[in-house]
Amino acid sequence: MLKDSYGRVATDLRVSLTDRCNLRCSYCMPPEGLDWLAGPDVLTDDEVVRLLGIAVGLGVTDVRFTGGEPLLRRGLTDIVSRASRLRPRPELSLTTNGIGLGRMAASLRDAGLDRVNVSLDTLDPQRFASLTHRDRLADVLAGLEGAAAAGLNPIKINAVLMRGLNDDEAAPLLRWALEHGYRMRFIEQMPLDAQHGWKRADMVTADEILERLRPEFDLSPVGKRDRGSAPAEEWVVDGGPATVGIIGSVTRPFCAACDRVRITADGQIRNCLFARDEFDLRAALRDGESDHALAERLRSAMWAKKPGHGIDDLGFLQPTRPMSAIGG
Repeated sequence: MLKDSYGRVATDLRVSLTDRCNLRCSYCMPPEGLDWLAGPDVLTDDEVVRLLGIAVGLGVTDVRFTGGEPLLRRGLTDIVSRASRLRPRPELSLTTNGIGLGRMAASLRDAGLDRVNVSLDTLDPQRFASLTHRDRLADVLAGLEGAAAAGLNPIKINAVLMRGLNDDEAAPLLRWALEHGYRMRFIEQMPLDAQHGWKRADMVTADEILERLRPEFDLSPVGKRDRGSAPAEEWVVDGGPATVGIIGSVTRPFCAACDRVRITADGQIRNCLFARDEFDLRAALRDGESDHALAERLRSAMWAKKPGHGIDDLGFLQPTRPMSAIGG
């Protein structure tokens, strides 16, 4: 079991398969891009699958493949296939920007992938090109269609609203998602940009997102407001059955019930998205340590997890790595 000193148990493992990305989203990286990890620094397919097996043996039930952009990982389909044969079988999901998903969705589903989350911050082609420095909105929409045709359901759409850039699209995005049968989720912008330019005052908060939705939709909380370890607060839209989720990681944190742990593309354990400390698994793997020893390293890393992300603390320091290098 992966348990920390506060009694939280990690059952959700996020595995970054690459730090590379084919978009340059404004809230993640600068227009000129970033320096990527060298090939030898990245875990091999066999190393990834070995760590997944160890984690599943420690009680992990949900595995999400992230990046960077995980569809850029050459061995992705094989990793998914091998992960689907682990016992007990974990739920396998993928967070992607959707570019390339249209041509890969069916093979990923056949390999054992259960569902996808697609990041999409705007439906306007010109605005998309401005925010991402790539004219690829049509490819993302085609990827979503391919995922739906392959049965990778539920398909969740993740959007970050940014003040003065796309914060007028809350209602249009939700309406579009409802029309297509996708589950819309809005996420507060977090201090994980490579530029370290995040300012709390510039962030569109969960309360503001609700204010932008309520004039056009009837929203009621799903059950109790206590969402447990789930990151999103869910709201029934217009009487249901559709819902919308709002992830207020900054203003409405769920740290007390967090069940997540992350492994970066270069084999570092991060026990919190905002952690500044990492625990090296890659060196241990390549030094020939046993599965038992690697499991103990995972346990030790989880035990050191702090009570919360500390964004509101005066001494908070943004992680050195940006989101693209950590994985969502």
